Amino acid sequence: MTITFKKIDRSNYKKCSLLKVNDNQKDFVAPNWYSVLEAVYEEEEKHPYAIYHGEDMVGFLMLCYYPASNIYDKDSWWMDRFMIAKDFQGKGYGKASLSKFIKDFRKDYPEEELRTSAVKDNRVAITLYEHCGFQRTGEFVEEEAVLLLDS
Repeated sequence: MTITFKKIDRSNYKKCSLLKVNDNQKDFVAPNWYSVLEAVYEEEEKHPYAIYHGEDMVGFLMLCYYPASNIYDKDSWWMDRFMIAKDFQGKGYGKASLSKFIKDFRKDYPEEELRTSAVKDNRVAITLYEHCGFQRTGEFVEEEAVLLLDS
């Protein structure tokens, strides 16, 4: 399965904003339109990407760098958002996308740690993250479980 990432820009932001998860997943991830607005208007370094399989936009992810703060006390890279659109779930796109993203991150930032977080009840996401090399740290940020990519 060939997965590519394209930065969110004028050519794809509208389509990205229309991607949705299943109704029972809405409390697990922010809408893509909100994430794109964060990337444009917030001070932190945020990199939003559409996930493609061929010409099909199948999902969205956002890589972010956060300096240490009162929310999390370490300077950290985070996979801040990750979603596969409901019409593409259960077909291997999540695992393929996450695996490619991790490979690309390690190539671009070989010395950096990568974290993500998930709502503690989101067992599907946590299982996927763990399968791809993340491990739970026992920490929580804004009531979400923190996972660290195993180096």
